[in-house]
Amino acid sequence: MDKSSYAITFACYGQVDYTRQCIASMVRHGTPLDRVVVVDNGSPDDTRDYLATVPLGGRIWNRDNMGCGVAWNQGALALQADWTIVMNNDVLVSPGWVENLIGAAQRSGLRVISPSLVEGELGYDFEAFAPDAGTRMRDALRHGWCHAVCLAVHHSVWMDVGYFQPIPKLLGYEDTMFFHEMAKAGVAGGTTGASWLHHYGSITQTAMKQERGLRQKDNLGYRYNYRLLHKSWLRRKLDKAKLLRQQKEWKAEELARYGMTMRGYCRGGAIEWG
Repeated sequence: MDKSSYAITFACYGQVDYTRQCIASMVRHGTPLDRVVVVDNGSPDDTRDYLATVPLGGRIWNRDNMGCGVAWNQGALALQADWTIVMNNDVLVSPGWVENLIGAAQRSGLRVISPSLVEGELGYDFEAFAPDAGTRMRDALRHGWCHAVCLAVHHSVWMDVGYFQPIPKLLGYEDTMFFHEMAKAGVAGGTTGASWLHHYGSITQTAMKQERGLRQKDNLGYRYNYRLLHKSWLRRKLDKAKLLRQQKEWKAEELARYGMTMRGYCRGGAIEWG
């Protein structure tokens, strides 16, 4: 794949060890770093010192923590391409992850697509697991569902849907708002089994809760953010129930066909399929 056809961006706020691991995994698997733009949201650790040593396609320094929406937009606009991959910094990539991700979108006629994930501790051999899983589940697709750990977005979506809500106080609700706008515009997303990431699991969100003295079960953002969707209580309940039913169906179908699903959770060195 011509590397000029895609760009990659992620935001970070502290947690430099995870950023190092993420970038090291890109280097290990041949992801061109000159296609990567990193946005630092005022990290209190030595994230910026580290990023200054890496041959990135761009670095953006924010004075304050501007939130995901602002940072993702900054990164997407700084290096524009046919496809923009917006992702977390607490992930590890696998061989051919970009080509497999965008290739699946093109085969399926989708303009937004996410990779499959194993989340949690790295208690298994991800380097050996990911290529096998991607081959086994190459044709698996969850049409109509994607996630913000990693999103490949075609440039036409920015014109039809817009970018992410640039409101720092949303504190993680930006993805829900974006998916809501996608649905309103009739833009379907999907998740493919052809591309895999390991996701340590909301590391930055966890750290921000600790900074604010919140419990892990507490919401980081404003508890009434859902009002921004302009959905009734009943509509939200029905939509949630529909999604839960669909996820159970996907899980059953994938387990029956592949012996695994597109979302795993590593605990105690074993992967549980969800």
